Amino acid sequence: MKKLLLIVLLITAHLAQAQVQTPSASPAGSVSTTIGLTNVKVDYSRPRAKGRKIFGSDAAALVPFGKIWRTGANSGTRISFSDDVKVEGAAVPAGEYLLLTWPGATEWTVVLYKDVAMGGNTGKYDKANDVANFKVKSEKLTEKVETFTINITDLSDDNKSGKVQLAWENTSVKFTISTDYDAKVMKSIEENTVVSPNNYFQAAVYYLENKKDLNKALEWVNKAAEGMNSPFWVLHQKAKIQKALGDKKGATETATASLTKSKEAGNRDYQMMNEELLKSLK
Repeated sequence: MKKLLLIVLLITAHLAQAQVQTPSASPAGSVSTTIGLTNVKVDYSRPRAKGRKIFGSDAAALVPFGKIWRTGANSGTRISFSDDVKVEGAAVPAGEYLLLTWPGATEWTVVLYKDVAMGGNTGKYDKANDVANFKVKSEKLTEKVETFTINITDLSDDNKSGKVQLAWENTSVKFTISTDYDAKVMKSIEENTVVSPNNYFQAAVYYLENKKDLNKALEWVNKAAEGMNSPFWVLHQKAKIQKALGDKKGATETATASLTKSKEAGNRDYQMMNEELLKSLK
């Protein structure tokens, strides 16, 4: 009898734990990228329009204008930054935040909220927990977006900024994230240039491209060339630094040496870059 009772208890426990899994009405989504040296990630749930009116001021709108929205479904949307950033000019410390919005006809209010435990329960919203609160213009889309979508797009050429886009139905909203990686790069240069000649090379290129001390860049690229037996790619960057310093004669000699070595190595890309550089020095 005891054995039978044990079997019944085990079966009952198993049935209590078993759950039927079905697809979510608002499936989980995630998007991430690196802006500068900062990892940016958004985790959210993606509701579908299903023929409903999404944004508007009338009673039929799923997301009414002027009302707080968890910016997605289920437990709301979370955005995280691995470093301190600026969001639409507001300083935001590294960390994870809820992304809350108040949609409008032509303008949205966007908030980064530090109490992530609130989740999708927007009734507990407390303005005191706002880390950033700003307004952005909304745009009309030419093609309908059936499923709520968040993208990280419009990365700048210098990789110092990008935009988070919210898109649903025929509406798009974007806000800007800006990073300042210079301090991290400078610290890395200070700590690592003594370790490897290639670190001197990378530091020299960074100084050249970011218009810092070109004499220091030349000093470093010379150390890299000495430690790496003057490969053509190092000589090419040295020639560019010399050109930026106004030393056309030195730049021409260095670019010519780089061209010769790149031909010997069969590297067509550097041959062409050196030929263009030499033309610019005439």
